[in-house]
Amino acid sequence: MTSTFALRCAAIVGATGVALGAYGAHGLKKLVPESERVEMWGTASRYQLIHAAALLAISASGRRSLLAPALWTAGTVMFSGSIYCLVLDKQRFKALGPVTPLGGLLLIAGWLSLLAP
Repeated sequence: MTSTFALRCAAIVGATGVALGAYGAHGLKKLVPESERVEMWGTASRYQLIHAAALLAISASGRRSLLAPALWTAGTVMFSGSIYCLVLDKQRFKALGPVTPLGGLLLIAGWLSLLAP
């Protein structure tokens, strides 16, 4: 069950990370001319892809806990997702500003959860 959950999350997070990274590299500049905001998009995409790889690795590890995959998945959606929204329209999605660091904390908690037996 754990490896299936982590593998499915890795597939979704990885596929969307590649698609959003490609959009950031090729299409975003037409919509968002500021290079700083394009760099923010790149950061979101990078973190998303790193955690997709981590989810894939944990799915292959045989580890039984759902904690790390759940924290990484939720953290990625919150961290990267909020950055994507803020880059596209900071005014419209300003309420998501505090979500970014909370997502980051979930990502960190996911890594720390690997210390538990």
